[in-house]
Order: sequence, then structure tokens, then C-alpha cells
Amino acid sequence: MSAVNEAIAREYFETLGYLVSQPCKYTPARHKKADEELDLLIVHPQIREHQVPERLVWTSADLQTVARAVVGVRGWHTDRFYAATFEQTPEMLRFAERAARRAAELRLGAEPVAAVLCLPELPASGELKEKTLRALKERGIDGVLSFRTMLQELVAKVDVTRNYDKSDMLQMLRILKIYGLVRDPQMELFSRRARKQKDAAASVAAE
Repeated sequence: MSAVNEAIAREYFETLGYLVSQPCKYTPARHKKADEELDLLIVHPQIREHQVPERLVWTSADLQTVARAVVGVRGWHTDRFYAATFEQTPEMLRFAERAARRAAELRLGAEPVAAVLCLPELPASGELKEKTLRALKERGIDGVLSFRTMLQELVAKVDVTRNYDKSDMLQMLRILKIYGLVRDPQMELFSRRARKQKDAAASVAAE
């Protein structure tokens, strides 16, 4: 599953124009060194002024000022991530610690480097969500990207008339779109609007 999660993240960042590298593809059964904590390193050659957005939950638009980052990919798609999750497994966020960031800066040849966490979902309620975001901020996370955000971006960018023979991930999304099993986010929006307008018209007619 980790390979699939990293493939989604890689395709997402590449779609946005980032150069992506995977520094460590194999880690022996021992305590990881700082440079082995890095899942992905990203750098955007066209972003000249590196600025980290103030808010913690990011969209694709927020990445327009992020020139470089170290990325941690955590993909338990059957559950949400809570503050307790990171307290019980602190190694999940070691990629954002100073030693790991320094290793990333040396590899990228520039500083500072943002720390971006890709995860399935945050808590739904306001209080639990805020507590989790505070915990992530305290542990050095600069931005959080959900798999929903990444997949929506990929689905929107995939062209059904194009053959993505060099990417199994994009090719699969293309096939799903061809057979109508997934829709563009814009189409989902228009569909919801149409349903609302239809329901409103029906309500008026009933009166």
C-alpha cells in the first residue's frame, strides 16, 4: 500500500510542475538515519521566492509559493488521523525534525525546506481537528495535504483522449473516467447544482 500512496503523491506533485525524487527506497531493519526519514523531496524550478502558507491545511493553490519541501506520506485509508495517532507513533513525523530537514536541504542545495504531510483524513469535528492541527504544527509540520485533494487534482487533469503509457496511476484514472466510474470535480459540482435547482423547482411547483 505504501508504494501506491507514494505513487499518488508523486503523480500529484509532478502534475503541479514539481521535480520529485525518492531519496531512500529501502531501509534496513534498524533505527533510521535522518536522510532515511525522507519519503519524497520536491522542488519547483519556476517558483523563485519560497513562501510557506500560514494555514496548515493546504490546497493545490497553496503550493504556488512553495518552492521546495520534504514530504511524508501516511496512508491508512480506513481511519482518520488524530493527535493521539502521532503521540503513539511519533516516528511518523520524524521527517519534519530538524535533522531530517537539514538532510533534505543538503540534497536540494537550498533552504529553507517546508515539511508537508500527506494523509487520508483529519478529524471531522472542530475541536478534535484543531487539536490535531496544533499537534502537527508543534511537531514541525508546515502543511497538510489530503489524499482527496491530490486525487481530485489528478482526476481533473487526466485527459481521456491521451494515453498515459508511462504512468500506471494516470492510466488507471483515465480508464475509470472513460467508463464513467469517476467524474471531474467540476462535473460533480454542476451535478449538485442541477439537483438543487431541480429540487427547488419541485418545491415551488408543489406550493
